[in-house]
Amino acid sequence: MPATSGAPRLHHRAEGPASAPALLLGPSLGTSLAVWDPQVPALARDHRVVRWDLPGHGDSPSALPEGATIADLAALVLDVADSLGIDRFHYAGISLGGAVGAWLALHHPERVSSLTMVCSSAWFGPADGWRERAAVVRAKGTGVMAESAVQRWFTPAFDGAGPFLEHLRGVAADGYAACCDALASYDVRAELGGIAAPTLVIGGRDDPATPPAHARELADGIPGATLVEIPGTAHLAGVERPEPVLTALLAHLGDGDGARRYAAGMGVRRAVLGDAHVDRATANVDAFTADFQDFITRYAWGEIWTRPGLDRRTRSCVTLTALVAGGHLEELAMHVRAALRNGLTPDEIKEVLLQSAVYCGVPAANAAFAVAQRTLRESQEPNR
Repeated sequence: MPATSGAPRLHHRAEGPASAPALLLGPSLGTSLAVWDPQVPALARDHRVVRWDLPGHGDSPSALPEGATIADLAALVLDVADSLGIDRFHYAGISLGGAVGAWLALHHPERVSSLTMVCSSAWFGPADGWRERAAVVRAKGTGVMAESAVQRWFTPAFDGAGPFLEHLRGVAADGYAACCDALASYDVRAELGGIAAPTLVIGGRDDPATPPAHARELADGIPGATLVEIPGTAHLAGVERPEPVLTALLAHLGDGDGARRYAAGMGVRRAVLGDAHVDRATANVDAFTADFQDFITRYAWGEIWTRPGLDRRTRSCVTLTALVAGGHLEELAMHVRAALRNGLTPDEIKEVLLQSAVYCGVPAANAAFAVAQRTLRESQEPNR
């Protein structure tokens, strides 16, 4: 049933196979559909992913009137789904986007196959606070929210806030304020037991906007809900820690081949390269690099390193030799550390490099020995 007549009023983007199960992604207040950039390439392999901009955000017009409710916003989302011929869908939303999902699961259960609420809540605090914020933004614009937003959205260790704050400053004041009005009237604490869709709740342990207690309230109140708490992240967990959010979401959505390969690959990638390296790589994922990170996780780690034909020690020996031959010294340092993690001793690594000297050439092996020597020394230093 169409939520509104005419063309949909929310800007949206559809990606992935048109015949695949639909997945709607909702953003948080002050952000755009780009907040899902790190996760979309992997999600779109097995789903028809549709993400949308809030009214007055991104490329959406300010379609909500003053005093709007979550129901009004949900009607606009259904309008997008109807325009694309999507009757039933999985839904995942961040903060305000998660609240929209909860409302849809309660009032349109026939349309919601599963629900994921990321850094969201059953109630975002007293209505007066939201109405006051709406009044301030209507009077002064969204730029006044930048300083407080960065403290809510990210931990102090995160250094990629710039593009998100730039977007926030460009959000239409009336659209932002109307979304605040919707949050002011939102409270589903007494209704959580009525959500029948399989539900995943993801919370950031350092989230000051929706602290862990909010996520636990959702998980305790929604029958059968799964709770995942992610350390080292604040309110925009999918931006600050994109990979754990994606892994949890893929597991929740089901058993697509892409999801299985990604989950298996990420497990091996972490085991071989270490959490610190993988965390650094995934923390820097953006729209430009997301496809590549998805590719190496699924293909290199999920299809090759997981094959049963060789053990990990042998795969490390082969990898070291190939990197010496190709002169890929930066990658060589990373895989010397990985070889130690896979159980090779320094003496065994030396034998691999000696063997490589015969078949790859002395100059290549000379450079490789220098890299390996430095890497092995660093690995023996304290706090490494």
